[in-house]
Amino acid sequence: MAKKGKGNRVQVILECTEHKNSGQPGTSRYITTKNRKNTPERLERKKYNPILKKSTVHREIK
Repeated sequence: MAKKGKGNRVQVILECTEHKNSGQPGTSRYITTKNRKNTPERLERKKYNPILKKSTVHREIK
């Protein structure tokens, strides 16, 4: 039988860093999952920002 309790896989929100600094209204956010055991530090990925119309760095927020 499967073990019940707190799993290692958690949902995280990635928010655009460039958009935050630009001062434009709105935000670009993505939801993804990560393995808490393998990657304890904050996640950082290049994703598409539809407002800026280019790929930018998205960092995990709390």
